[in-house]
Amino acid sequence: MAHYVIMGCGRVGATLAHTLEDSGHTVAIIDQDDRAFRRLRKSFSGRKVTGIGFDRETLKQADIEQAYAFAAVSSGDNSNVLATRVARETFHVEHVVARIYDPGRAEIYQRLGIPTVAAVRWSADQVLRRILPEQSIAGDFREASGRLILSEVPLHDGWIGRSLEDLEKLSGARVAYLTRFGEGILPNHESSYQQGDTVHMMLEVAKRSELERIFGTAPAKESE
Repeated sequence: MAHYVIMGCGRVGATLAHTLEDSGHTVAIIDQDDRAFRRLRKSFSGRKVTGIGFDRETLKQADIEQAYAFAAVSSGDNSNVLATRVARETFHVEHVVARIYDPGRAEIYQRLGIPTVAAVRWSADQVLRRILPEQSIAGDFREASGRLILSEVPLHDGWIGRSLEDLEKLSGARVAYLTRFGEGILPNHESSYQQGDTVHMMLEVAKRSELERIFGTAPAKESE
């Protein structure tokens, strides 16, 4: 069980809060308008914090210092990104994501190393994929036998600049495509992993843990 902090109790924020609580996690949800908490079901047992999501004291009331992940899904792009940066840079929350309404800003935020999700109908599901580990194991596609899965694979920053061919040689998996600045890219032999990229790999389910170990740390010097 982990602790999650959500900023914004709109439709997406409430959906995230309910899903995370149903998964057995503790949740704190922040909104500057306490009327927004009416969207939460009566049985919601998480913490409701009234305040500005990028204010440090507000975040502390939400127990941000113990958070596994932080999701900013309010109606303001700037507020979401600012809150996400505070959570990551001040409180060192490793897993963060910001919901973005203006796609033109996505590239800027991605270059800051902030994972973003476009404000579309399925954004709650996409946010969960980035902050809830057990969600990512389901993958985007599983072939009929259940042995192979197409899934997002998080990489340590130490892999930035490494060729995708290196990733494949070291893991035995295949890079199917990249998501870069919100758009899918088919890689070629010259493609490399860049900051802000999301890597989608076809891999064996049985080797998922091994891949997480390989890519969860910086590459060894002898493999350079």
